[in-house]
Amino acid sequence: MTEVEIRANTVLPALREPITLRTADGLSLVGELALPVDRPPRATLVCLHPLPTHGGMMDSHLLRKAAWRLPALAGFAVLRFNTRGTASAAGCSEGAFERCVGEGQDLAAALEFTQARGLPEVWLLGWSFGTDLALRHGPHPAVRGAVLVAPPLRWSGPAELARWRESGLPVTCLVPEHDDHLRPEQARTRFAPLTQAEVVTLPGAGHLLVGHADAVLDEVVRVVAPELATPLPRRVTLPAS
Repeated sequence: MTEVEIRANTVLPALREPITLRTADGLSLVGELALPVDRPPRATLVCLHPLPTHGGMMDSHLLRKAAWRLPALAGFAVLRFNTRGTASAAGCSEGAFERCVGEGQDLAAALEFTQARGLPEVWLLGWSFGTDLALRHGPHPAVRGAVLVAPPLRWSGPAELARWRESGLPVTCLVPEHDDHLRPEQARTRFAPLTQAEVVTLPGAGHLLVGHADAVLDEVVRVVAPELATPLPRRVTLPAS
């Protein structure tokens, strides 16, 4: 056994499976499911990536690190996928970008997949554009809540916040201190109608969260599995290669 420090590109053990999601309007979407190696998952993250017209994809660094670390460190299942028209190293999903409208069918396909596979305690983890996708299309019988990272509130507004408020589902907003779109005090004002929303400041962070992935993943685990200790380990023991 060897003790290693978790670095930016550390990949911890998991059962990783390439998947294809099928949407109601006939598109095939590229994705991946990562599961704990040695136990059933305690919870499931459905990851919603940043804006694809600005480089967002299922391999955007924060979501990639969630899939690389959280099955081993927290026992989570992590589902990532490229929304319609989005490409990454895993491949390109069919279709074209639809400005957070058609992408609702992509999220519905992901949630249907979690139900078909019997995955437990499904939470949405959205980043930037992915937060608008969660707000617009996320309330669903399978969903237990949402963690919104750097929400710009670009394609969602009072109607979407009202739907989430009426659902009663918990929402945590992780807002970078130096975000380019919505900073913490603005976020507290904008999210005030969503009375159950918790707004958490990410000190020193910008919208791209470079250098702040550890803090984000700690907060995700705190919200989704409060019984687990945080911060997460920064060193782990792995079998010798």
